[in-house]
Amino acid sequence: MFRHEKQLLQMVRVERPNPNYAAMLQEQLGGPQGELKAAMQYISQSFRIKDPAIRDVFLDIAAEELSHMEMVATAINLLNGHDPMANQATVGNIEAHVLTGLNPMLTNASGQLWTAAYVNVTGDLPADILSNIAAEQRAKVVYEYLHRQINDQHVRQMIDFLLNREEAHNTMFRECLQRVQHTGSNRDWGVDKDARLYFNLSTPGNYVGSQLHNPSPPQFQNPQHPSQH
Repeated sequence: MFRHEKQLLQMVRVERPNPNYAAMLQEQLGGPQGELKAAMQYISQSFRIKDPAIRDVFLDIAAEELSHMEMVATAINLLNGHDPMANQATVGNIEAHVLTGLNPMLTNASGQLWTAAYVNVTGDLPADILSNIAAEQRAKVVYEYLHRQINDQHVRQMIDFLLNREEAHNTMFRECLQRVQHTGSNRDWGVDKDARLYFNLSTPGNYVGSQLHNPSPPQFQNPQHPSQH
């Protein structure tokens, strides 16, 4: 069951309307690394989780992602202003001015509609958790790009908050991964020697098992002195 609280997770403000900034923020509303994708992915994954503690983590984070979506949509609303101004909007946000009456659309920054194809669900808990860790990391990257390019102190404050929450989610998923370390697809990791063999393809024929733990510096040959090896 979900319950809607009337107040936002954090207050959202903007300095002034800016349809271009609104279009940029659309990426985190309906894009492949956005808040709707995250919420739908974690909710969908939770349906088969038997561990009640981990299921609660997934659903709690999913519910918070919906609140992030609400914050992003609020910021887009404020940045779009009160009157349609399609001539001042970038390509990705024109439909909001000519079709939806400035209602934030479930699209990315290029105007492409959100799709369930963004959602990754395998039914294998370790694989899903690793996918979620990567999803949170990718969301952070997108927010960092937005922070660099949106010169509005209030929007940047919102982005800072959301960035820190993505980091918190990342930490929570990593804790879940430790809890299921020897289950599911992780249970079969390293079942024989081939699973632990590192192929040093930069030196054909040199196969070692601990290259990542004790790497040796690569040997380069000076093209001007072919006798040096």
